[in-house]
Amino acid sequence: MAFQNYSPAKGITGSSFVGFENFKFLFADDQFLRVLRNTLVMSIMSLVAGFLGAITLALLLNEVRISIFKRTIQTLTYIPHFVSMVVIANIVLTFLSPDGGFINNLLLQLGLIKEPIYFMGKGEWFWVIHTLVGVWKEIGWSTIIYLAVIAGLNQEVYEAADVDGANRFNKIWHITIPGIMPTAVILLILSVGSIINTGYESQFLLGNPLVIDYSEVLDLYALNLSFGSQQYSAGIALSIFKSIVSIVLVVIVNYIARRTGKSGVF
Repeated sequence: MAFQNYSPAKGITGSSFVGFENFKFLFADDQFLRVLRNTLVMSIMSLVAGFLGAITLALLLNEVRISIFKRTIQTLTYIPHFVSMVVIANIVLTFLSPDGGFINNLLLQLGLIKEPIYFMGKGEWFWVIHTLVGVWKEIGWSTIIYLAVIAGLNQEVYEAADVDGANRFNKIWHITIPGIMPTAVILLILSVGSIINTGYESQFLLGNPLVIDYSEVLDLYALNLSFGSQQYSAGIALSIFKSIVSIVLVVIVNYIARRTGKSGVF
């Protein structure tokens, strides 16, 4: 289908072969370059914030000695993962609303602003808002595997560090972080593979016509091509392009990880 001028009425066998024309159409389209930029920027921001945030939260939770407090924080950070993105988006839109939203009311009461701000109407803020929403929703769930790895580290090493006079920070820096790095590298490689597949749910639910130049991503672009313009072949070509880029990114990051002495996926 990606190499045809596909028509649902004619099917694959009846549609004409056009070679790489659909790929040429994509790469020549200014809108494609814009949505590719949006996809890469939001994916990289989400990857960095989520990766560092999950490790940081796991390290902090590991240092909590009051079990009930630790379990409470874990529960509160896990819950958003199980909540539908539709609900999360509505909560965010309500909080940021210029008409009685919590954030605007707080800023007005503190005297930091003189009139409400329409946060979701400013395209340059959309990437940051999208990243923060993603971190809030997934950071607790992402810490589970790191906490499991930390729990499996050799406790005798920590005891030896105590004998040598190491403080908490020394043990985190020299024992805990090196202990979770192999797992972190593997998770990073897998995450980089999906960096161009940022999805479309949050962008679709949080976006609006005022910020479409910043919110539209490849999946939404493919959806509009296929069902909006009936250019099914271009949508399939875009999917193939995404798959190829994902494979290349995984191979590159895996190679870099092995060259630097870290474990890789293959």
